[in-house]
Amino acid sequence: MIYLDYNATTPIAPEVLEAMLPYLKEEWGNPSSSYRFGSKLRSIIERSREQVANMLGANPSEIIFTSCGTESNNAAINAALRARPDKRHIITSQVEHSAVLQHCKALEMQGYAVTYLPVDREGLLNINDLDVSISTGTALVSLMWANNETGVLFPIENIARLCNERGVLFHCDAIQAAGKIRIDLQQTPINYLSITGHKLYAAKGVGALYVRKRTPFSPYLIGGNQERGMRGGTESVAMVVGLGKASELTLQTLPKYDSQIQPLRDNLENQILSSIKGAERNGNIEKRLSNTTSINFQGIASESLIRLLDKCDICVSSGSACLADSDEPSHVISAMKPETGRLRETIRFSLGFDLKQAQVEYVVRALKDAASCLHEL
Repeated sequence: MIYLDYNATTPIAPEVLEAMLPYLKEEWGNPSSSYRFGSKLRSIIERSREQVANMLGANPSEIIFTSCGTESNNAAINAALRARPDKRHIITSQVEHSAVLQHCKALEMQGYAVTYLPVDREGLLNINDLDVSISTGTALVSLMWANNETGVLFPIENIARLCNERGVLFHCDAIQAAGKIRIDLQQTPINYLSITGHKLYAAKGVGALYVRKRTPFSPYLIGGNQERGMRGGTESVAMVVGLGKASELTLQTLPKYDSQIQPLRDNLENQILSSIKGAERNGNIEKRLSNTTSINFQGIASESLIRLLDKCDICVSSGSACLADSDEPSHVISAMKPETGRLRETIRFSLGFDLKQAQVEYVVRALKDAASCLHEL
């Protein structure tokens, strides 16, 4: 199998699995227990919290463990709105993940006003659009760091400074960015930041939310006193340990991430664009993640192309895995190119560390054969 869908999920790194196993087998106690068999696990959780904080340039006290990125996103938005009940305006973008967009649409039904900032044809956000949209009634700005479909990066450092200057809480969905670009929250005044484990070689079912010191926060899941009263629910120790280990590994691999992965991505992209008629890149060529390319194949239905590639044991997607069962076209491509009718002709290729040049050549050959076959239909 050649796996080119790392933006959907990653495999668990061997080191991560090894770190998790003791807490699935021998050390299975409840960390909230009074006796040592359970209570000793609290220190294990705190060590993992330190590892996540180190990856983000944060203080361990600013990290709350969650079940996933969606929960982290929802918890941040919920906390910001509870903190400022007199403010009923939210700003986000048209290309956010469904975990933010669907939440905002639900809030509109509750009487909130939401501004959905546009992007240009390359998926870039104009920070001036954000500046003029902020008003005295704005409670929260929620914008992603890296787009999950195109890999396009928003100018988060500038956005954070603008929100800070205007006195508006800022939430950043960094789920695709973490593990792929350097994040230093000591230097960037973000109030809330979301990550998830299964995008950075940890397991599904664990995430984290960064809440900047002195930023208002109230629990989204109300229950016991776990996570210092910030998130009810018994901690999944093994999952938390895995996220901590993956965060530690990220600090080791990040310096070579771009140099190892981007040449393969560029080679794959350039061969596709030069050899397949009607192929067109979606998104800015420079301001994007080094592992991601989104390509439109004119006249070819993406689902048909995905099925043919699957027969060749090649895994790719048409966009967000969370919307794979939806009949709706990509809202990201629609926002970038609203005039086009080719919204179901896009394939996302997202690479990981295990890809080899020989596999790139195989993928290009398979794509050419599949595209030729589908063009003839």
